[in-house]
Amino acid sequence: MIPQRIVLIGGPGTGKTTLLNALKSMGYHCLEEVSRQVTLAAQQEGIEQLFLTEPLLFSDKLLESRIAQYFEAAKIKANFVFIDRGIPDVSAYMDFIGQNYPERFTKANTTYVYDRVFALPVWEEIYETDNERYESLEEAQKIQKELLNTYTSLGYDCVEVPKTSVENRVNFILQQLNP
Repeated sequence: MIPQRIVLIGGPGTGKTTLLNALKSMGYHCLEEVSRQVTLAAQQEGIEQLFLTEPLLFSDKLLESRIAQYFEAAKIKANFVFIDRGIPDVSAYMDFIGQNYPERFTKANTTYVYDRVFALPVWEEIYETDNERYESLEEAQKIQKELLNTYTSLGYDCVEVPKTSVENRVNFILQQLNP
C-alpha cells in the first residue's frame, strides 16, 4: 500500500515546519523541507544565498531532492506521509522571480502527483526571517499567490488551513483526511 502523499504549502513563515513537527510528535510520518539543506550546503561552499545568485542551479538541486522525497514517501508504511513543500513549489518560485526554466520542471509537476494539498496562509503575526528565510512579508505574500496559482493550475484543490493554534491546525488537517 502506498501512503497518501500530503503536501503542506505556503509562503515563507506560514508555520509549515511547526505544523510538521507537531504531526511528527503525534507519530505521523513527515518529510522535512529540503531547501534549507540545499542552502546550507551552498553556504558551506561559500555561497551565501544560492537561490539569489544562481536560481536555476539551486532549483535544479531542489527539484532533484523533492523528486527523491516523492519516492521516499512511497516506501513508508503508513496511511499518510506529510511533506513540507512539493515539486510544484520549484516552478512557482521560479515564476515568482521571473526566471525561465527547462521543460523538465513543468514535466515533473505533472509526472509526480500528490494526493492532497493543504495551504497555510501568510500570517503576519507569526512571520519572521532567519538565516535561510530572507523574504519580506510582502514578498512572502507574493510567493503565496504564485504557489496557489501554480497548484490550482495543475488541478489541485488547495485546502486552506485556518490561522489558529498549532493544535487546531493539526486537528483541522486530520479531520479533512478522516471525515
